Amino acid sequence: MSTAFFSHAECRMHDMGAGHPECPQRLDAIADQLLASGLSIALDHREAPLATLAQIERAHTVNYVTQLREFMEQVQATGESRHLDPDTVVCAGTWRAALRSAGAAVAATEAVFRGEVENAFCAVRPPGHHATRNETMGFCFFNNVAIAARHALDVLGLERVAIIDFDVHHGNGTEDIIAGDDRVLMASFFQHPLYPNSGAVPMGTNMVNVPIPPYTRGMEVREIIDVMWMPRLEEFRPQMLFISAGFDAHREDDLGQLGLVEADYEWITRRLKDLADRHCGGRIVSCLEGGYALSALARSVVAHLRVLADV
Repeated sequence: MSTAFFSHAECRMHDMGAGHPECPQRLDAIADQLLASGLSIALDHREAPLATLAQIERAHTVNYVTQLREFMEQVQATGESRHLDPDTVVCAGTWRAALRSAGAAVAATEAVFRGEVENAFCAVRPPGHHATRNETMGFCFFNNVAIAARHALDVLGLERVAIIDFDVHHGNGTEDIIAGDDRVLMASFFQHPLYPNSGAVPMGTNMVNVPIPPYTRGMEVREIIDVMWMPRLEEFRPQMLFISAGFDAHREDDLGQLGLVEADYEWITRRLKDLADRHCGGRIVSCLEGGYALSALARSVVAHLRVLADV
């Protein structure tokens, strides 16, 4: 069995302007490090398809998707970038990049479910975990992981899936979409206080939210996972794991103040892979979220993928 690597050139066409941390160069850094490490040849490279509106609307409201599409079509027509909020910018390439990102997550879910590959990583942008049912936030338009999880449940017929979010920022959008859905268990840690300043009080009993203070290091995070995540995940017995793989908790990343390094991401991925082997037949779909220090991001993704691919 192999690890699929989903991406697409159009994910680089979304550009929020010079100096913006969520930049096309993030994907270039990952691609370069995969080649330099020799890992690229061990992966099953696949093109991300365009998501359909029906797939997206399993996680977002119809009105939200319609209004966002119309806004992006106006930007495409004028060619002039426009802000949706102070942090989130739409350019002419954003709409298709967002469709590719969501489409990658759905296609990865299909490929893993059908047994074509054991697991998959989606090297896509824009990210998704801040996008709520009806609002863009924090660089995010469509919630890729939530869309994929709902596809697994509503289309493929799975009964229980887990979403793991190890981004430095709370995945408020994912929580908004799946809170109260007993078919989904979401486990996350995140720096608190930090944008979006949420998560300390979970929205539902299917959430395992662990806010942690600035300057928390890897060994403390590992203990949190073993003590607070794993018992709930073992009891839940998910049939597929979805990972919001943000690498901005790395000690080199200026958008947060946590102290993780590549070895910590390797350890986290190993714990999740072992869980998936016990309960899910190894089925994991991981989607890129944050990570803005380019070298640290690329090294951490390679550490994550080495575990997924068993190399």
